[in-house]
Amino acid sequence: MAGPFVARPHGVTIAAMTSPQPAETRTHKRSSQTATLAEIAREAGVSAPTVSKVLNGRADVAPSTRARVEDLLRAHGYRRRRAESTRSPLIDLVFHELESAWAMEVIRGVENVARDTGLSVVLSESAGRLTPGRTWADQVAARRPHGVILVLSGLDESQRALLTSRSIPFVVMDPAGDPGADVPSIGATNWQGGLAATRHLVELGHTRIGAISGPTRMMCSRARVDGYRAALETAGLPVDPGLVVTGDFHHEAGYRRGLELLRRPDRPTAVFAGNDLQALGLYEAARELGLRIPEDLSVVGFDDLPVARWVGPPLTTVRQPLMEMAEAAARLVLDLGREDASRSATRVELATSLEVRSSTAPPRERGAS
Repeated sequence: MAGPFVARPHGVTIAAMTSPQPAETRTHKRSSQTATLAEIAREAGVSAPTVSKVLNGRADVAPSTRARVEDLLRAHGYRRRRAESTRSPLIDLVFHELESAWAMEVIRGVENVARDTGLSVVLSESAGRLTPGRTWADQVAARRPHGVILVLSGLDESQRALLTSRSIPFVVMDPAGDPGADVPSIGATNWQGGLAATRHLVELGHTRIGAISGPTRMMCSRARVDGYRAALETAGLPVDPGLVVTGDFHHEAGYRRGLELLRRPDRPTAVFAGNDLQALGLYEAARELGLRIPEDLSVVGFDDLPVARWVGPPLTTVRQPLMEMAEAAARLVLDLGREDASRSATRVELATSLEVRSSTAPPRERGAS
């Protein structure tokens, strides 16, 4: 996993950051119930160093062992100081990938909330993995941020247990899979967006509509394709499996998979590209094959990145409110960290909307020049 970086408030400058060493945060409450760590270790059936690891928030303790030791620590009068008094003025923001304009929109949204609350933003990347690396949780426990936001990522059981034991709240934004009912998450109406994109093409008169999905392991990608299929089925049009290809949400995938679709003898007259970056790759494939947009091929993206308005022709796309989603995630994680906070909604979905521009038009009649 790449090292953390910190974006200071009142700007988006990014600088290297060194993590502080973990500090023990318990206080003893001397009473007849108080036991030594060795006694607690014997009662829990573990070693004294294991008890110390639990107290110091180390990640390398099995969840069941951690829970057993935590219960005994509470029973014997060990109390951690109030979480708010020991937190660093930070929000941890974790991406599975940072190399896209999509990530910049999310960073801006979190930074907006952080700036208003006097906090800084620590950026980390999990190098394409859907969960951060093994040492990441130890680093977060050492930093003791106000909260953690994971984008297209998640936590394994031991990481969740560690953050929970250290009273560090976390929220998943646009989760790759089902995060679970007890994991707070922020998303968008991906199914509705895929439906709206495809319905727009159907209403223009297209009957052969292709789709380039994102990774099948990602819930948002599957939901968009499900919306595409629902729109075709509702219109009484067949879903041709040969017109649905899998990408990875990057420009290169839109180009390569776009060439596959457009070289077919029965090529589609319109394509729902899954996201804006793949749509831009599809633009390149169409130009290479001498096809004009929208005269020969209509294209719809998803995200509404700033570049969608600049490209020629301007891209019709589904607007996913990325900045607003990031702001909502930041506000939610800060709310969860307040001592008097009531349980917030665990799943929030923000609405998508279709932005019609110049990349879609009715299909040309066969034989028209």
